[in-house]
Amino acid sequence: MNFPLKKNFYWILGFVALIWVIEFINFSMGHRFSDWGILPRTVKGLKGIPLSPFIHASLIHIMMNTIPLTVLGGFVILNGRRMFFEISIIIILVSGVALWLFGRSSCHVGASGLIFGYFGYLVLRAWYDRSLKSFIIAFVTVSLYGGIMWGMLPTFSRISWEGHLFGLLAGILAARLEKTIK
Repeated sequence: MNFPLKKNFYWILGFVALIWVIEFINFSMGHRFSDWGILPRTVKGLKGIPLSPFIHASLIHIMMNTIPLTVLGGFVILNGRRMFFEISIIIILVSGVALWLFGRSSCHVGASGLIFGYFGYLVLRAWYDRSLKSFIIAFVTVSLYGGIMWGMLPTFSRISWEGHLFGLLAGILAARLEKTIK
């Protein structure tokens, strides 16, 4: 592993570790941080826009998000840490605002919107970039995680399908913005 790749690998692991540290604190406090999620169309829910991806409802919830967040975030960070942080911020803010505006009246927490955003970004980046590297990453992304698209269907009341949908759309927007800026 060359040095920049190894360093980026540590950055993504650190990012995921931060989310786990927050979850352990949240767990020890009876998941009181969950109140800091996105509560649509309320002033109180606005703070959840930047915070909700770092807060999870349970240990099972964070376990379900850890591997896809690490893998897809790892693919995004291959383009550099600055790009990773820019793409992450776009996804978090755009999907969070959309969820706050249009989501159902429920407290939305978790990194799955970010995961769907990374998925959308990686797939659409191949379309805009048209490089072999981007196509390979998109192919692997769809092969490994294409099934997550079912998560955008309103099947279970405890799952924020809206957060998944808005995350995907925010990732697509991030890919488009990246292409426009280049």
